[in-house]
Amino acid sequence: MPGMTLEDIIIRVPVIIIALTLHEIAHGYVAYKLGDITAKNDGRLSLNPLRHIDPIGLIMLIVLRFGWAKPVMINPNNLKDPKKDMAVISLAGPMTNIVLSMLCFIPIYAMNISPFEAPPGSSYMVQFLQMGFFINLSLAVFNILPIPPLDGSKVLGSLLPDRLYYKAVLAPSRIGMGIMLLLMVTGVLSRIIVPMILSVIYLYYSAAGLIAGLFK
Repeated sequence: MPGMTLEDIIIRVPVIIIALTLHEIAHGYVAYKLGDITAKNDGRLSLNPLRHIDPIGLIMLIVLRFGWAKPVMINPNNLKDPKKDMAVISLAGPMTNIVLSMLCFIPIYAMNISPFEAPPGSSYMVQFLQMGFFINLSLAVFNILPIPPLDGSKVLGSLLPDRLYYKAVLAPSRIGMGIMLLLMVTGVLSRIIVPMILSVIYLYYSAAGLIAGLFK
């Protein structure tokens, strides 16, 4: 793990576990509210991380920053409008990570600290907030990409005709994983994701500046 210290790992692991756990719970909870009890019956509405974490995916995410959690099973037959509802269910995960990143960003902004570089002698809490901000934002941006089986594929798929929806969205996950690995190895993935992350951070700072200005 080049460039990664033991302290980095100690901070990174709980941040990733929290981010993945709440991401998956969001999928299951929204599915439950929309009429599908599959996730509830599978125990996927639990706050117990062991219900959601895939050990191999967690290690990959820590070491290579590319990993996964246990997918939440959804039965579209239990949904009133499968295409639309699947899009909402899929969007729930990334939006949860966006909210978590905002919760980490607020104190970082209030303390006038860079979200990327901790000042010398920073407390564990400051480093935890910085890591929480970046990891949750990265997970949200990554998962919204329209590549099966990522969440973004279901969101985009809801706009497609049925004949294209079932070919694209329900394509074998190994195809999408192969595409993502290819993009990652060639460096294309980072050239897509980094500008997206920076754009969201710019929006955060712009919004925070506007809100702070209201109280001056």
